[in-house]
Amino acid sequence: MKFVSVFVFLLFASALGSVRIAAQASSADKAEAVLQKAVQNLGGEKYLKVTSVVGRGKYSIIRDGAVISFQSFIDVIVFPDKERSEFKGGGSKNVQTNVGGGGWLFDGDQELIKVQTEKQLRDFQQSVRTSLDNLLRGGWRNDAELSYVGRRAGTLGKRNDVIRLTYKDGFAIEFEIADDGTPVKSLYKRKSAGGEDIAEEDRYAQFVDVGGIKAPFIIDRFSAGKPNSRINYDTVEYNRPIPDKIFAKPGSPKELKKDLQL
Repeated sequence: MKFVSVFVFLLFASALGSVRIAAQASSADKAEAVLQKAVQNLGGEKYLKVTSVVGRGKYSIIRDGAVISFQSFIDVIVFPDKERSEFKGGGSKNVQTNVGGGGWLFDGDQELIKVQTEKQLRDFQQSVRTSLDNLLRGGWRNDAELSYVGRRAGTLGKRNDVIRLTYKDGFAIEFEIADDGTPVKSLYKRKSAGGEDIAEEDRYAQFVDVGGIKAPFIIDRFSAGKPNSRINYDTVEYNRPIPDKIFAKPGSPKELKKDLQL
């Protein structure tokens, strides 16, 4: 009787394991279908074949519902791993450039060029992991698992599909996608200086078609449920030739006082 009981238990455990594997596969398939729907909405193969993006616009920091800082910016991305961002406002200019696993900064107030610290590099990599482009272009593959969470209430009685990326280190981010494939928002948590979890949310709005490729021209960041910042693009250009020299660390701060030439 004891042998039979063990045999039955093993059969049950095996069947339960098969059910779990099937459920995980089904969840991944559902999530992949939602992801591909979003890719198609933003331009399909045209979107996926983009080699560079140049965005220009305004960046605002918000506190207690009011704008406390306002800067113009130009952001240059060359896929898969080069980015240069310049911010100008109040007579000051700051530059952040990342290439692969390294990067440098220009502090316009101090007129200093600095190598990024380990924390700054980690923060940049985290911003990449939470980006919409990283999700849709598959930068997470081999480093995270994609799963389907379910449906979640949106606006005006609508519901969105929710998919989740879970990285090997345990970090997770959810993306809400509308029924027509339009990305709505992303949600994740970051650690405060005191070690507390703070809910972060990026909301995507005002999608504009640029040559068959759509991009959100407004991205609002919420921290702990309150407005934190807004990115508002004026223009976005795709597949423009970008000289490698703009990502190289310059020898003198004087070179960075000039407007970026592409």
